[in-house]
Amino acid sequence: MFLVLSLPMLVLGQSLEDYQKIAAENNPGLQARYKEFKAAMEKVPQVSSLPDPTLSFGYFISPVETRVGPQQAKFSLSQMFPWFGTLEAQGNAAALMAQAKYQNFLDARNKLFYQVADAYFPLYELEEQLRLQRENLEILESFMTLAQSKYENNQSSMVDVLRVDIMIKDARTNINILEDKRQPLLTRFNNQLNRDETMAVSIVDTIKVSPLPDGYHRDSLLVNHPLLEELILKEEAMKEQEKAAIRRGLPSFGLGLDYVLVGKRTDMDIADNGQDVVMPMLTMSLPIFRGKYKAAKEEARIMQEAYRDMRQETANNLGSAYEMVWYEIEKQRQNLDLYREQIDETRQALNLLFSSYSNNGDDFEEVLRMQQQLLKYQMMQATSLSEYKIAEAKLNYITSKN
Repeated sequence: MFLVLSLPMLVLGQSLEDYQKIAAENNPGLQARYKEFKAAMEKVPQVSSLPDPTLSFGYFISPVETRVGPQQAKFSLSQMFPWFGTLEAQGNAAALMAQAKYQNFLDARNKLFYQVADAYFPLYELEEQLRLQRENLEILESFMTLAQSKYENNQSSMVDVLRVDIMIKDARTNINILEDKRQPLLTRFNNQLNRDETMAVSIVDTIKVSPLPDGYHRDSLLVNHPLLEELILKEEAMKEQEKAAIRRGLPSFGLGLDYVLVGKRTDMDIADNGQDVVMPMLTMSLPIFRGKYKAAKEEARIMQEAYRDMRQETANNLGSAYEMVWYEIEKQRQNLDLYREQIDETRQALNLLFSSYSNNGDDFEEVLRMQQQLLKYQMMQATSLSEYKIAEAKLNYITSKN
């Protein structure tokens, strides 16, 4: 069964997982992370391709006389080739950085799933507390009827009627306050899904607390966690960058071809008169200014150390967060067990007190106090259940179980 909030449209059968899927498809922040990954993939062909060949043309304003005739124009075509493995190393570095972007996207997706749950369960808590308050109001109104009847029959004093009237007013005010809280919670939830703030949200009316499955141990944090995988990939990318920096400090080679248009001599007839000239060319760069290459290599090495330090810090932070959220889960589990027992015992005491009051008109103040104590435990149970499920969702995020 589902409770439907904000009734402009009816939404049935949508679970938290359904809403998480909608958020993954619509959330602009998550879409931006995915587009960053796609853009990073486009970097690979940019850095792993040969530089463009060079074509040049020259025209001799004053033709240069040669034995076979005057040179009139010159075409040159050349292609540079970096040192062996340079392009491969650069392409590997870009590909690894793109994979790191994808891990960043996965972490953002997992975090979004947690944020959706963090906005979903307070709505459950609100609806459950509203239900309890309305139920409490109905009970108090029945107490009012009984108190008035006993007062009219001289079986109790007017004080009992006034006491229950005060509590009824408190209950109505509490209901109004809770109803005013609904729209801010709906706005927060719908914003996570990037949709209209007034759209209806279906909330389950029953939440179960099940034992956590295997795989939530602290050791699992270090296995395939997107935040850690991202930093590992960035470190590997810097190793490839270091290789590329070393290779860029080695000579590059160029192959070229010069083609010279030669005019015919008119003053004599010789062999190869007017024969165009074709000249293959070989060039080599001389990387003698070593400062920039050493700096690039050192930059890549330092960044490797930085990513290792970041990974250690991230692992420490995940471990700390794990311990805190596990404590929160255990605390709420114990609270839920306690509230369950207190609610059962309070109901028993309330039934006994109400029977006594119905028979002889005694202890009405205690009946009211016990009713409010029952409501208090029920409200705390709803809050504890919401906080338990939020902590469970956070544990899913921390352990990357989405």
